[in-house]
Amino acid sequence: MPNPWTGKGNPYTRQEVRDRLSAALGRGEPIIAAGAGTGISAKFIERGGADLLIIYNSGRFRMSGHGSTCGLMAYDDANQVAMDIGEYEVLPVVEEIPVICGVHGTDPRRRMWHWLGKVKDMGFSGVNNFPTHTIVDGQFRKVLEETGMSVQKEIEMIGLAHRMDLFTIVYVATADEAKAMADVGADAIIAHVGTTVGGSIGVTGAVCSMDDAVRRTQTIIDGARSSGRKDIFFLSHGGPIATPEDAAYVNQHTDCVGFVGASSLERLGVEGPLVELTQRFKKIPAPAAKR
Repeated sequence: MPNPWTGKGNPYTRQEVRDRLSAALGRGEPIIAAGAGTGISAKFIERGGADLLIIYNSGRFRMSGHGSTCGLMAYDDANQVAMDIGEYEVLPVVEEIPVICGVHGTDPRRRMWHWLGKVKDMGFSGVNNFPTHTIVDGQFRKVLEETGMSVQKEIEMIGLAHRMDLFTIVYVATADEAKAMADVGADAIIAHVGTTVGGSIGVTGAVCSMDDAVRRTQTIIDGARSSGRKDIFFLSHGGPIATPEDAAYVNQHTDCVGFVGASSLERLGVEGPLVELTQRFKKIPAPAAKR
């Protein structure tokens, strides 16, 4: 049902979001979810026809000209940044697109049930587990796991959000993580294959090949399906999957039905056009300049 106070738009129930996504698939369309770090990004991504908006704390850094990985660092309060972008920039300007809040589920300073209540009251229709420790590996991942900041905390947060009737769309990097998220009720699972390539602040060397991205994505999908559920939406994200053509290739070679773009939509969508427009302005005639 629409917002009871305005008659349209956020918040939506979990089932209402699922119904909207299923309707898109029923029309033969892919599901496209987009990160929005500013209100103007959100406004025009909605006009472009995206199905979901996701608010990441990394969006603030990304749209300030810094790498998205800043969102994983201790540069600000990840949960509060996402809440503020939603409250003051995105939710006031979008019309009907469901808005999802990135939640740092391992934050030890918050009673997660209480924080998720605030997220819901603000008008978000769902949550995503970002910042996520699923994309951290090696020795540092072991340290996080052993010191109370484990991925299990993210899984528990998603399970709680599911019970609170919030739509849940989650990042995972392995088949085991995918199954665990499926087991607690995740509605959509995003195969995260690394930081997005390209542009002025994308990665260059720290990226997998497209063939590897396809293989990893399908492995994650198979892991989630081992839970026995058949109602999960599978999406791709990151690494070499940076353009519409890349996302189409993954859809064609896996069981993905859509794509999640943050840098690949709002950052890459700004960088090139701004350069080109500025260059065009610099070429306009100015007859009085030499007088």
